[in-house]
Amino acid sequence: MVAGLLGAFAAAVCYGIGSVLQAVAARRTQSAEGLDPRLLLRLFGSWRYLLGIAFDGIAFVLSIAALRSLPLFVVQSIVASFLAVTAVLGAIFLHMPLRRSEWFALLVVVAGLVLVGLSAAEDRTVSVGTAERWGVLVAAAVLGLAAIPLGRINGAPGAAVLGSLAGLEFGAVAVAARILPSSVQLDTLFSDLGILLRDPAIYALVLAGGVALLTYSTALQRGTVTQATAPLVIGETVAPALVGLLLLGDRPRPGWGWVAALGFVLAVAGALSLSRHGDLSEPELEHTQSA
Repeated sequence: MVAGLLGAFAAAVCYGIGSVLQAVAARRTQSAEGLDPRLLLRLFGSWRYLLGIAFDGIAFVLSIAALRSLPLFVVQSIVASFLAVTAVLGAIFLHMPLRRSEWFALLVVVAGLVLVGLSAAEDRTVSVGTAERWGVLVAAAVLGLAAIPLGRINGAPGAAVLGSLAGLEFGAVAVAARILPSSVQLDTLFSDLGILLRDPAIYALVLAGGVALLTYSTALQRGTVTQATAPLVIGETVAPALVGLLLLGDRPRPGWGWVAALGFVLAVAGALSLSRHGDLSEPELEHTQSA
């Protein structure tokens, strides 16, 4: 369980670094009309975006490893703290100093994560049927189809809507990773490839991850980082936590339910408060481009 907690915190750090790099790259790339997959092709020409994706990949592997031993609500609340990492990195490298209110929000995030960590119990194996596995894939596909017409919404509303869809798809990724066969481990991934290819959850993971990447990148071009990221944090944190508690048997330590709930609320609320710090103004972008 300790290794899982450390892995989740390391994932948050990697996601925070990746989000800064991707935000800068997306804001300096030609905007897409609607939900255009060619946007990703343009972004792949940016070394900052590729480096950000690499950090996201490392974070993804770490979060999957954490989900093998910890409940969804624990891992997702810790991962949501990547905005705290983004705020600190922004203060150091993007010349966006933290205000007093933001330092307070940072302390709130830390306090919430401490409570979540203290309330965490070792994850238990839960029997997941075929219906749940196909359900995640169907949900990922429905969200992907919904993103096509919603991708035509411009401005701040478009950033919020696409950010929400990206958060829900990232949440689907977490759920899919959580319900992968327990016999599959990272060190036996290739030998268990046949098992994975027969599981709908692995296709849900890939589909949801691709749609989330495209919708979030598009959202970053439609509005500020705040408008895109705040709804993403809610979607990727609250939705999978509810799925874990209602369907997958996730539970905190006996008698620690209120501590887990308080910590979860504090961590997410603090992260949302810090999301405003992610706004990149034009002077800051020019400074980063010249660096």
